Amino acid sequence: MQAEIHGAFRDGAEAAWQAVGTLRAHPLRTSLGTLAILVAVATVASVITVLDGVKRFARESAERAFGSETFVVAQIASTGRVSRRELERKLQRNPVIRRADLKFLDKHASGLVIYAPSVLRNASVSAEGRTYDYAAVTGTTAELSRIRDLGIVAGRFFGKDEESRAAQVAVIGADIVDTVFPGRDPLGQTIRVAGRGFEVVGIQGRLGSSGGASLDRSVWIPLLAFERAFGPPATLQIFARPVRAGATTPAEDHARATLRARRGLGPGIEDTFDILLPEAARGFVQQISSRIGIAAVPIAVMALLAAVVVVTNTVLVSVSQRTREIGVRRALGARRRQLMFEVFAESGLVAIAGGSLALILVWLLTGVLSKLTGFGLTLAPSTAFWSLFSASVAGIVAGWYPARRAVRIDIIAALRNE
Repeated sequence: MQAEIHGAFRDGAEAAWQAVGTLRAHPLRTSLGTLAILVAVATVASVITVLDGVKRFARESAERAFGSETFVVAQIASTGRVSRRELERKLQRNPVIRRADLKFLDKHASGLVIYAPSVLRNASVSAEGRTYDYAAVTGTTAELSRIRDLGIVAGRFFGKDEESRAAQVAVIGADIVDTVFPGRDPLGQTIRVAGRGFEVVGIQGRLGSSGGASLDRSVWIPLLAFERAFGPPATLQIFARPVRAGATTPAEDHARATLRARRGLGPGIEDTFDILLPEAARGFVQQISSRIGIAAVPIAVMALLAAVVVVTNTVLVSVSQRTREIGVRRALGARRRQLMFEVFAESGLVAIAGGSLALILVWLLTGVLSKLTGFGLTLAPSTAFWSLFSASVAGIVAGWYPARRAVRIDIIAALRNE
């Protein structure tokens, strides 16, 4: 048994050296096969990397826009487009959410849920003769800082005392800072919103975007100050999160049951409000990525099949050109196993070389694209492993038919071949 293993190992080593010599003797043919594998493996690795990036982007976008354990209670809330008929149905079915609803939720929170109202208005923000148009001005309460990580890098969020007395204070985003206070420290400065002056007490770090909308154009002010500037809102949106980490589902169930009780909804009656979870936003983007994956998988498979065909043809040419050599070696006692090892080694080395070069290329490209776009593409070790594994499988498949041809060559006919 040990002798057989030793013999197989020796044959394999000799086959590998023979394959290296054959590949070096025909650089053009070797390059063609390597290029085919490179393109195929780069396609596979790129598809997996991009899909992983999309899923990670969906998760991070949801966390930036809502918070990792935050859900939203609203009159109407949706991650995708709502048809006109569905919108009209919801507007007729769902009453507006008022401050009385928020007080009821707060009163019956039972130490399980934290709530913070939110109302948004797009408006111009100006200071020192500079204006930022279309800023996202949000009225809320101090509790929001407990619910969401707002990424404040300087200053603070406003407190409950400022909230209760409608103090004209604001926390502003990075885009606002860059536009109206270029090169200056905004803390303590005054911005004007809806004709009123607001003291800047906090600055958010750069958050990027979510769903194509910038998160850096925000202005956060106390809800009462918002109502004095813009008037009472038509409806409130309520951010909520569990008091205890990891209890999102019980918190959501409690909020739903509380608001249903507030509205007198009996068993079997549809909710007259919407609850939006971070998973819903992630699910919407991941649904898109799944559709991309469905289209991308056949492309990757076709690329691998094309590479197999190319490598098979190049190895077949190699076997055909070495017909007389194979015949002579067979006549001198070369075993079929050794010839098969040589052919598989030739196709396998081409596949591994092409796969390795493809991974290096994808790694470099993802690094460049990440810096240029900020999308955060990363070639994961698992992706590299499976891509190289697929290249190895392609090499074995490509070498199977040429290996069969090599061991079935007729010795007499081969010796007559010139």
